[in-house]
Amino acid sequence: MSEARTGAGPRVGVDLSVVVPAYNEELRLGPTLDAIVSHLTATEAAETWEVLVVDDGSTDGTRDVVAAVTERDARVQLIRGGPRNRGKGHALRLGVCASYGRRVLLTDADLAAPIAELELLDKALSEGHAAAIGSREAPGARIERRQHRLRENLGRAGNLLIRGLVVPGIRDTQCGFKLFDGERAREAFAASRLDGFGIDVEILRHFRRADWSVAEVPIRWSHQPGSKIRAGDYAHVLGELASLKGRSVRAAARSLRPADVLAVVVFLLMAVTLYAGRWIDPNGRYLPDSLQDQNQWEWFFAVTADNVAHLRNPLFTDFQGFPDGVNLMANTVMLGLSVPFTPVTLALGPAVTLGLVMTLGLAATAAAWYRLLVKRLVRHRGAAFTGAALAAFAPPMVSHANAHPNFIVLFMIPLIIDRALRLCAGTRTVRDGVVLGLMAAYQVFLGEEPLLLAAMGMLLFAAAYGAVRPDVARASWRPLLKGLGVAALTTLPLVAFFLSWQFFGPQSYKSIGHGDNAGNSPLALLSFAERSLLAGDPERADALSLNPTEQNAFYGWPLVLLALGIVVRMWERPLVKALGFTAVAAAVLSLGPEIRLPQTDLVLPGPWALLADRPLFESVIEGRVAMICAPVLGMLLALAFERLAEVPGLGTRYVGFLAITLALLPIVPAPLKSQDRPEVPSFIADGTWRSYVDTEAGETLVPVPLPDPGNAEALHWQTTARFGFRMPGGYFNGPYGEDRTGIYGAVPRHTSALLRDVRYSGRTPVIGEAWQAQARKDFAYWHAGALVLRPQYYDKQLRATVDKLVGRPGKWVGGVWVWDLHEGD
Repeated sequence: MSEARTGAGPRVGVDLSVVVPAYNEELRLGPTLDAIVSHLTATEAAETWEVLVVDDGSTDGTRDVVAAVTERDARVQLIRGGPRNRGKGHALRLGVCASYGRRVLLTDADLAAPIAELELLDKALSEGHAAAIGSREAPGARIERRQHRLRENLGRAGNLLIRGLVVPGIRDTQCGFKLFDGERAREAFAASRLDGFGIDVEILRHFRRADWSVAEVPIRWSHQPGSKIRAGDYAHVLGELASLKGRSVRAAARSLRPADVLAVVVFLLMAVTLYAGRWIDPNGRYLPDSLQDQNQWEWFFAVTADNVAHLRNPLFTDFQGFPDGVNLMANTVMLGLSVPFTPVTLALGPAVTLGLVMTLGLAATAAAWYRLLVKRLVRHRGAAFTGAALAAFAPPMVSHANAHPNFIVLFMIPLIIDRALRLCAGTRTVRDGVVLGLMAAYQVFLGEEPLLLAAMGMLLFAAAYGAVRPDVARASWRPLLKGLGVAALTTLPLVAFFLSWQFFGPQSYKSIGHGDNAGNSPLALLSFAERSLLAGDPERADALSLNPTEQNAFYGWPLVLLALGIVVRMWERPLVKALGFTAVAAAVLSLGPEIRLPQTDLVLPGPWALLADRPLFESVIEGRVAMICAPVLGMLLALAFERLAEVPGLGTRYVGFLAITLALLPIVPAPLKSQDRPEVPSFIADGTWRSYVDTEAGETLVPVPLPDPGNAEALHWQTTARFGFRMPGGYFNGPYGEDRTGIYGAVPRHTSALLRDVRYSGRTPVIGEAWQAQARKDFAYWHAGALVLRPQYYDKQLRATVDKLVGRPGKWVGGVWVWDLHEGD
């Protein structure tokens, strides 16, 4: 490549560079340069602009024209592009890469768009856009002299093709009057490869992919005679577009760096390590910190597979909670995974399915956050990995990893955030809205509460970012609202039936309470979770949380201090301000409707009180709102990591990375605790129960005491028996009373409540005829065929109570005590 820049040479502090490509423009170039110089002399400071004319192998007096102007004004310079003509793209690339301006204006040599229109483009650039392109097709454009109708129609057809294939949303890519942010323009043109008229499309595509905002500005335009575009050039542009499309596919394949693959592999190893205790023997190991939730979730996956295999309604079952049944849609059975995993569940059992879903889901969630950070926030892979690891493996995520797949399988949330950000650009509003709607619909079948929390987090961030960047808010709110409307119209038809079943179907309920202490203590935000490897404090964590599965904060004071330091140090960035506000707001909301100040008797009203009684929010465990902080802290950490990596001073980098390490080490998670699960009694496992329960007659097997949220081992019996029998009681959410308030478990009856009291108190009650009569009524209501008691705490008292209720002693069969209710009929 041969090139030379003649004239005054580079200047420091150039504010505007005007690049003019020229090929055999001897006749038109002189008046164009005079007009440009005259306008810039009148409107720009004397030493802050330059005009670069790129001669692309002219054979006429083009260079002489430029030399004459340069003699009068040294700010006009000539760049020699070589001995032969290579095309507009080649010329523009040379000119932009040789420029020094904070802004770079591209204009054709014919000046079809008057130089005075620069003011309109400059206004758009000052509003925060990275590029402002003149448009002949945008509403408000004025065409003072039109091209020949054939050329005009060919141009419009080409634009339609370009919009459909490469840069949708831009009406006029080929207008030769564009203003760019200088640094971004130089980066884009340096990466470009096209030499012809397709360069405009290639550059705009680069800006789109980098998420640099492009504004299309209506301008005045007048066709000038002497155009260098020939009929064959249209075909050449189409060829360049085809080449560009092919390169984009190859570039996408090449963009997957080894570091990206390594990150995903490490995330998977982290998830496997976390669940190592279960994977030793998936069917024989239990996570004790899940309380009874592992039994419940295995049952959910198993019953869904059974419903699918037998073509039953996957939204309802009466295998537990008999005879009323269970509204599965109202119990977060994760149909988005439990249905696709049906073959695995049927072949390997629900314990393996649950292990796979939680392990792979957690790794996929980390990978999704990593993708979002690389695409939207940072380029440094180490920074993205660190931020994504914190987002996916933060203490509250590890806490829920014991028991709640719906709160750790969150790979759709980063995808939803990315698609919402696309809407703000206003490029493919309808398409992006449809895709967002499909994503939201799928997330509904993974977990509605995480979707609600994600929406809260995005709303907090949008409000904060809009406050610090009102220019971006003004440019984004219309396409965002339009896209959200399209998303809603896409989502609602897909989920309407399922949501109506959830909220109004059989065994639906209105809301469910979680007690008065479901919010976080302020100390929980600064303390360490039980499963933090180095700093875990089980006693303190237990005192500050509902249970081991609900340690929803526990980020640790070192990480909180580090995040505060990052926000202060990088306060100049609007993004950091918005992230800081989001983290603080989510943390405060998570404290609940009443904030109890530690070490005092002072109770302050919390902002959650404004939401606590609202529909949907009334069933949320408010402490979970602090989970929003995990990805936010991950993003702040990624930003700080990337800035440190760019700092030239070794000492500064050392201190910064040491601070990050010291903040993260205390919260590195330890593998989840696991233990051997109780064996299923042979009475159930070998099918002996079939001799006592006539399922053809609709009879049920009744465990003693009835399964409930405190003891749901009988759900494991039922999945082992492949749903051969139904049973009353259970662990699920259902309605209670005339107002259908949500409760955990089945509606208690006199006999079930009596047996539950004996189990927890160990006291044998006095049983008379009244209790026996009530028991007969309850047995009939449950369609009981047999009562089954396995050895457990207070089993002697339970056995004595059931002997008196039934009127005869039970029999020891297959490792359990059995009362056959057919005897004596």
